[in-house]
Amino acid sequence: MSFRNKVIWITGASSGIGKALAIELSNQNALLIISARNKDSLEIVKESCKNPKNVWIIPLDLEKDSTFNEITQQAVNIFGRIDILVNNGGISQRSLASETHISVDKKIMNVNYTGTIALTKAVLPHFIENKKGHFAVTTSMVGLIGTPLRSSYAASKHALHGFFDSLRAEVYDTNIAVTLICPGFVSTDISMNALTGDGTSQKKMDTATANGISPERFAKLMAKAIHNKKEEAYIAGFKEKLGVYVKRWFPKVFSVMIRKLRVT
Repeated sequence: MSFRNKVIWITGASSGIGKALAIELSNQNALLIISARNKDSLEIVKESCKNPKNVWIIPLDLEKDSTFNEITQQAVNIFGRIDILVNNGGISQRSLASETHISVDKKIMNVNYTGTIALTKAVLPHFIENKKGHFAVTTSMVGLIGTPLRSSYAASKHALHGFFDSLRAEVYDTNIAVTLICPGFVSTDISMNALTGDGTSQKKMDTATANGISPERFAKLMAKAIHNKKEEAYIAGFKEKLGVYVKRWFPKVFSVMIRKLRVT
């Protein structure tokens, strides 16, 4: 497996999965563009990479989609092309639907879904012109099975599956690939930054998240799935994967299981 000289643009690259993936792909000699809102954090990621000179920073806010066409042109101009866009940016949730203000639902959808597809649509003409390209998208196992305390988050991730499954079929003849990456619990700060019902951050680590796959291990598996152009990859523990298959084959059993669950 090698990404040597592949131009890869990663969003949500300032921490967690995005940071680990940037470091992993740099180790494989990729040419990287890394984006997130926090430029200082991106600088730290850049200096953590094997080849910092081959890592460029473009600050990006997924809620400001009116800037995406201009930012995409900046990204293309750095290396003359983009080979892979990794849509990794997003926010999570920890609140009951009945206690979640509609403004929080909107924010989660704006970041996780609308921002992601807006950037995808900004890059898509470049891929079509080049007759090749690859969209990799970090969704979630919750994009396949909704769980308590994740109603808005699950909705945003389900929406990504619907959009990118449709897009994959539409662009098949133009040599453009789509890979959906479905993480289970990964030991990152995602639960710390997750939004509660009033829109404030949870500011505490979930036990299941703390005990999840390390970001470094996850990044290696994610890179392999992208390299192999898998349509969908479940990178998760046994129980999370089991939930997908129980829901598929025994939906009533799954409903009983999931309503007793409080994932923390």
